[in-house]
Amino acid sequence: MKRRSLFLLAAAIALAGSASAQQTLRMSTTTSTENSGLLAYLLPIYEAKTGTKVQVISVGTGKALELAKNGDVDVTLVHARAAEDKFVAEGWGVDRRDVMYNDFIVVGPVSDPDRIKGGKDVLAAFRKMAAGPARFISRGDNSGTDIMEKAYWKQVGAQPVGARYVSAGLGMGEVLTMAAELQAYTLTDRATYGVYQAKTGLAIMVEGDPKMFNPYGIIAVNPARHPGINYKGAKQLIEWITSPEGQARIAAFKPAGQQLFYPSAK
Repeated sequence: MKRRSLFLLAAAIALAGSASAQQTLRMSTTTSTENSGLLAYLLPIYEAKTGTKVQVISVGTGKALELAKNGDVDVTLVHARAAEDKFVAEGWGVDRRDVMYNDFIVVGPVSDPDRIKGGKDVLAAFRKMAAGPARFISRGDNSGTDIMEKAYWKQVGAQPVGARYVSAGLGMGEVLTMAAELQAYTLTDRATYGVYQAKTGLAIMVEGDPKMFNPYGIIAVNPARHPGINYKGAKQLIEWITSPEGQARIAAFKPAGQQLFYPSAK
């Protein structure tokens, strides 16, 4: 009888552990969704509604997709469409959905030493920054922002040389802080800039170019590649964040009255 009781207790503990694991969802995402405060606003609503605890790993898009590829997370929310499409095409991710968008902007010191302020042509601004006297701070971390920046330099066919080009290998908030300290330019998503604007004193130099469109997508890790992942939980989050309720919550996120993300789920 004692042996049977111990067996039942062990089975109950195992079941409880399994149930607990099923209520945890691991998500890799970009620093912009974290730094902007969007996830701190969205996830408690989702967690209260579903009883799921979402564990967030905030890194650049390249690293976020790598974590998903390795099966270290269940779902990923990123912003680099070409990399996302490749990730899905190679069979690492499934059920990709559009979630929201904002845009990239070029920011820099108010003194504007490269004379780019007010422009709406991002490539023209990059040409001036390649030749101008000021420094440019690059994310240098294979994030969505970094990928976009590198694409602009490639199209221009030049970039700042020597000490004028700093590859930081840091998140967006840290890069904005560094740009302010060094009186340098950088490319940033509008959401993170909105949070750091007052801290850094950096001004918007270039905005409004269609080439600076910045869409975000959410992707479940393919359970056929990683059978142990929480695919059911990933699907549940995808359905919620792209539902009318989730999309309305994104639209309502307006720190200091400024809308930082625009819903785009179809």
